[in-house]
Amino acid sequence: MAQRETDKSASAMTPVILLKDVHKIYRTGEIEVHALQGVSLQVKRGEFVAVMGPSGSGKSTMMNLIGCLDHMSSGAYILDGIDVSTMSRNQLADTRNTKIGFVFQAFNLIPRTSAIANVELPMIYGGVAPAERRVRARAALAGVGLEEKEGSFPNQLSGGQQQRVALARAIASNPAIILADEPTGALDSKTAEEIMRIFQELNKERGITIVIVTHEADIALHAKRLVRFKDGLIQEDRPLTAQDDIMTLHHHVEVHER
Repeated sequence: MAQRETDKSASAMTPVILLKDVHKIYRTGEIEVHALQGVSLQVKRGEFVAVMGPSGSGKSTMMNLIGCLDHMSSGAYILDGIDVSTMSRNQLADTRNTKIGFVFQAFNLIPRTSAIANVELPMIYGGVAPAERRVRARAALAGVGLEEKEGSFPNQLSGGQQQRVALARAIASNPAIILADEPTGALDSKTAEEIMRIFQELNKERGITIVIVTHEADIALHAKRLVRFKDGLIQEDRPLTAQDDIMTLHHHVEVHER
């Protein structure tokens, strides 16, 4: 019993995301853009991290690298104990399907497909058997409060309900992390608050590691840690506390963008 507790504690302290001196350079002809200039970052299992920064600061580039959607120019990236740089294209695709859940601003649901079929789709690519897919998809939809909407099509759902389907799709494969890129950008403030509460519940009750990119201070305040980018570098990395509010985050923006 004591050994199991020790193993569990050690696992919780092991970074699920580990970036070491990561550089990303985009080249167009003779022009080079240094999107990331030596970024190092650790995210432990069960953390909830908000990533902020102005457009062009490098935050989206970092998210694409973490999500195995792009390749770094140099440095190291260890995802859940695996060196991503050693993976083949097929292995990267498998990793995206099994270890990472994605949530986007535009929902990215297939229009003429039911909610439950949308949730099942990544598991089809992951090779999950049909019966198991259906069980997982139903459990995921229930987890976001949409168990009665499994047969509904996206155009029959509100924006908030569509984003809940996207969240269910992200968690159905039991990923190590969820990456969310402006997940409330297309929602009104009340619905955005509801979606962020679901993120908090997934993080607190299921221990899912969440990294969310946002421009909105009120959205970032739902997280437990803030990472702020500027000019391809991390300018700020600190815990968020009960003393933080929209005004303090805006103040930090002004300080770090001078």
